[in-house]
Amino acid sequence: MINHEIYIKRCLQIAKNGISSTRPNPSVGAVIVLNNKIIAEGFTSKYGESHAEVNAVNAVKDKSVLKNATIYVTLEPCSHFGKTPPCADLLAKHQFKNVVIGCKDTNDLVAGKGIERLKKAGINVIVGVLEDECRKHHKRFFTVQDKKRPYIILKWAETKDGFVAPLEKDTQAPVWISNKYSQQLVHKLRAKEQAILVGTNTVIADNPKLNVRSWSGNNPIRIVLDKNLRIPKSVHIFDASVKTIVLINKGIRKQENKENLFFEEIDFSNNIAKQICDVLQKHKIQSVIIEGGTQTLQTFIDANLWDEALVFVGDNSFYTGIKAPILSAKITSERKIKNDILKIYTND
Repeated sequence: MINHEIYIKRCLQIAKNGISSTRPNPSVGAVIVLNNKIIAEGFTSKYGESHAEVNAVNAVKDKSVLKNATIYVTLEPCSHFGKTPPCADLLAKHQFKNVVIGCKDTNDLVAGKGIERLKKAGINVIVGVLEDECRKHHKRFFTVQDKKRPYIILKWAETKDGFVAPLEKDTQAPVWISNKYSQQLVHKLRAKEQAILVGTNTVIADNPKLNVRSWSGNNPIRIVLDKNLRIPKSVHIFDASVKTIVLINKGIRKQENKENLFFEEIDFSNNIAKQICDVLQKHKIQSVIIEGGTQTLQTFIDANLWDEALVFVGDNSFYTGIKAPILSAKITSERKIKNDILKIYTND
């Protein structure tokens, strides 16, 4: 008997290659198997280019063998015309013997239609192999489809005694709580996720660049809360190097959008986190790291608008200072990073 899980696991492995470049499309992995041997692989190209199934099929020189082959995919093949033609039509055209799917697509444009199209073409379709693992891999995509908001990651560093910053600083330089290895991991996270959000006080206090420096990858879109336009125009976030969205209070003086700089109005007096999510949806942002101070982070915690929290606990103490956010959730996992401890929470 064929172990379908082996090939879906391989699909998941190669699908990771596209996570930072395919959005707002999901990063799908595809593997073509003939006589228990992988003959082609593919993952989703950057947005607007070929999907995983197309890349895998194109990697097979003799297309006549496909009628005896099985293609494995992490997500149901699309059935609609977007930037590219439907993948379900391509698989039907080549009359694959089997199509094995990790999980269904909940997008209203697909939602089982791809599976039905394959079945009508006489193809044997198997759905739900390593479904939980595939849904976890596509968590950003599914959060947008099912919850109509981006996948939200909370991230902060705190001291052993529970502070995120001292009350006063002697210099303008950031005060580091976590070690350089944890800091590198944060830059890896920034390269993977689409956007990063901070509050006014974080920008004024630290003048952060919010980019990827100690890892390889794209810089995230910068989201900044600036209710009353307090942030000086000389800070790094206004350098136009990457798309930056500034959220300002409704009724404040009109701001003109410029190159890579967009102003969006929200009502800071009510339901701020939900309004922020709506703005991110407008800009087709699938995932965001909330890396602001305690007030910004607590806003999302109190609204229960978060999916994952990464808390780096440093090997130091401030004794007094700004307290860390209060998060009433169970730790999902915990690991040591040299002398730091990373605590991971999930909001199931």
